[in-house]
Amino acid sequence: MRRSPIGTKNGDVRLLNFGPVSVCDTERVAASADPKSVKVNLTTGTGVDIEWKDEHQSHYSFPYLRDACPCALCDDERGKSGRQPGEPPKSAPGALPMFKPAAKAETAEPVGKYAIKFHWNDGHELGIYSWHFLRDWCPCEECKAARGVIRAG
Repeated sequence: MRRSPIGTKNGDVRLLNFGPVSVCDTERVAASADPKSVKVNLTTGTGVDIEWKDEHQSHYSFPYLRDACPCALCDDERGKSGRQPGEPPKSAPGALPMFKPAAKAETAEPVGKYAIKFHWNDGHELGIYSWHFLRDWCPCEECKAARGVIRAG
């Protein structure tokens, strides 16, 4: 079954009714990383809302998603600075803050059945956000606490 984004009259994108997501023909992603519905709020700039098949709901602000970009360049930069996906970069000690427009997705598009890709207002467009990655880095308090337990253990 082929799925594509459904445009709404306000310009937002809604991706609905996702079936089982497979990374490849032989491997299935766990049901917890399987979205039931995805809404990308481009017009309001509020981010992405995902309802997962296990009934968990996640909200990702666009700045959070931009700071979580999974591309190799962003992942390398985060690794060097010790940041986790979604954490904003830290200013150098004594540096004056520079004005930088808030991160906002200009467009969003599905990548196969397993991910979503954004074109950001800063020109960046390399990151492919898999459903598994998004579920692993859900910013809700419950998921943050679970990640803290896993890292500590």
